[in-house]
Amino acid sequence: QVQLVESGGGLVQAGASLRLSCLASGSTYYIATMGWYRQAPGKQRESVATISDTGTTDYVDSVKGRFTISRDNAKNSVYLQMNNLKPEDTAVYYCYGQTQITTAAVPPRTIKLDYWGQGTQVTVSS
Repeated sequence: QVQLVESGGGLVQAGASLRLSCLASGSTYYIATMGWYRQAPGKQRESVATISDTGTTDYVDSVKGRFTISRDNAKNSVYLQMNNLKPEDTAVYYCYGQTQITTAAVPPRTIKLDYWGQGTQVTVSS
């Protein structure tokens, strides 16, 4: 089991910056991919940014050049630096973590489990 706790959301004006943090606890050794998703009112949850255990990152097109995801494995944490925020970034942001465990069976099988934080609200006013 993995627990994820986000912090850092808030209400800001357009053009401002925010930094989201997510602290993982529990079976953190098995965490591979971590990331941030968001869900705006009336919309589906979307992936904002992800980072692998080797540091490979991926971003949704709408945040490229403005958001930066980073990870500190020693602190079991993932961060999202959000610059030049826009009203359309308003949403609940969720921390995401996926554990991967490879069994000792023959052939080996990889079991993947997804975990989510409780979410933190980001509101950007125009």
